[in-house]
Amino acid sequence: RVISGARLVAFVASSDLDRSAVFYTGTLGLTLLERSPFAVVVEGGGTVLRVTRVETVTAAPYTVLGWDVDNLDTSVTELRARGVEFTRYAEMDQDRYDAWQAPSGTRVAWFADPDGNTLSLQQHPHA
Repeated sequence: RVISGARLVAFVASSDLDRSAVFYTGTLGLTLLERSPFAVVVEGGGTVLRVTRVETVTAAPYTVLGWDVDNLDTSVTELRARGVEFTRYAEMDQDRYDAWQAPSGTRVAWFADPDGNTLSLQQHPHA
């Protein structure tokens, strides 16, 4: 209960904060809250994301950050128009929007930020 009502803050690493600021604010459209030599802090959908400067990013082999979207096809199309390249995985059956459909019906599409962090969009099936 101590933190259950506290606002969640997400973190992702970057070796180049200028490049990350352009990507997260310009390309993805998140709102810049703060810029320092140590981090770029942005907000989207009520969640704060702290892009923290590190010397070398070691990209995790899994998704580190994702967004629930109402319409995955539209979101992918808009991000592609902004230069985002979505990832295709040989072992997954992905549609023309580079989305894989989970057994639950949730569709997921993956892309990377400039440091190679894996990000995703997901759309849950409509009830």
